[in-house]
Amino acid sequence: MADVELTDMKKVYPDGVVGAEDIDLLVEDGEFVILVGPSGCGKTTTLQTIAGLQRPSEGTIRIGDTVVNDVKPQNRDIAMVFQDYALYPHKTVKENMMFGLRYTSGMSKSEMEDQVAQYAEMLSIDHLLDQKPGQLSGGQQQRVALGRAMVRDPDVFLLDEPLSNLDAKLRTEMRAELQRLQNDLNVTTIYVTHDQTEAMTMADRIVVMNKGHIQQVGTPIEVYNQPANAFVAQFIGSPSMNMIDAQFENGIVHTDYFQYKLESTELDPSVTQGQFGIRPEDIQVVEDSTTSSVQARVDVVEELGSENLLHLTLSDETSIVARVNEAIHPTIDDIIELQFPEERVCLFAENGRTIKYREVPERAGQPSTQIQEGR
Repeated sequence: MADVELTDMKKVYPDGVVGAEDIDLLVEDGEFVILVGPSGCGKTTTLQTIAGLQRPSEGTIRIGDTVVNDVKPQNRDIAMVFQDYALYPHKTVKENMMFGLRYTSGMSKSEMEDQVAQYAEMLSIDHLLDQKPGQLSGGQQQRVALGRAMVRDPDVFLLDEPLSNLDAKLRTEMRAELQRLQNDLNVTTIYVTHDQTEAMTMADRIVVMNKGHIQQVGTPIEVYNQPANAFVAQFIGSPSMNMIDAQFENGIVHTDYFQYKLESTELDPSVTQGQFGIRPEDIQVVEDSTTSSVQARVDVVEELGSENLLHLTLSDETSIVARVNEAIHPTIDDIIELQFPEERVCLFAENGRTIKYREVPERAGQPSTQIQEGR
């Protein structure tokens, strides 16, 4: 196994487009790190430079003790799983899984067969070894693609949106399966996805990217509760954080719809404009109007079983979403009263930098860790 380190990595394509820039990242040995962000943010470019499918324009890439900028992909001791699985349709499952071993190992045929059988059993596809990809379901094909990578016992796994072709139920099952396998194998894993739910549920650490830059690196809980900036706050979380333009003056947040007095938060007096943010689950619906409550009109109620999503409008202009208990079920066009608990409010400066985090109780047995912020 090995750690992976990118230092000042930059990739510029021949047409001048910058795919990734100022990438500084250390993935520890055995760690499961997920690169997440919208399309075009640079996550796949970063993964491909680690794999050797792209050559960095600047900076260095190290795997273990070796700088691999000039090392061919097949000599980097990595294994990659692609979005489309890339299985050979004319070969059986066993032949697909053995294919890479024929060219990257000195194993005898019987040793390769034993290796394939071991991992096929681990992936619960040992009964499919004589079938061909066309006879398999999407989930089974995904397991074969994983098995083909695993049999090589690489230093590093690289996975490029491997679950995006699966239906929702199977995707959920495979997320849990991938976590179990990564824990069992303890192999350094770098995973790319645009799905922030995958990132939140699977990763040891998340790398949030946008426009070719790393925005923040941290555990899922850190990134969710202490976003480095407004982009991270809105990208991580579903539904995304509600954001309202605001001005800050003498401990009071002024918006077009309400004034919010900060009772226990001191802000930098030089920051006078920015945004007020609150996550949907942190909005409280109250029965009576108070000096601290805000009125909103109910536009849509989405019933999700254990909870409801309320789509609301403030003063006929700004839309927000509240996630509430299933027992709270107002009628369309009702005017309801909302409260925003100060400890759950986020505030952002005009440049997007976070100036107040969402406060949550510390988890027992989990010491707080330093958040690494990007540009």
